Amino acid sequence: MSYIHQISDGDKEFETKLLRVIKKELPEEAKIYSQNISKKNYLGAASNVHKIKHKIIILGLPKSHEFADNYENKLRSGIAKEEAKFEKILQQMLIFIDKH
Repeated sequence: MSYIHQISDGDKEFETKLLRVIKKELPEEAKIYSQNISKKNYLGAASNVHKIKHKIIILGLPKSHEFADNYENKLRSGIAKEEAKFEKILQQMLIFIDKH
């Protein structure tokens, strides 16, 4: 939450709205990502990862963002060997937003 507090400059209403948007969008984006991975649609999955990366930054996860950036590039090359690690990041994000 520290990054959200930083960008909101203490505006609790802004923080609430931002989290509401993430809560609405992230589960659907994660679902579409999983569908693309299961269909071996790696370009589609790369596009999903790209969208999710913005939320990773907002949630203040720089190491996960770096991983997602590399993973997106690998998916664009047809390599999906690290899907389990990205899935773990997604699950952590979903748990976090569910608590807030």
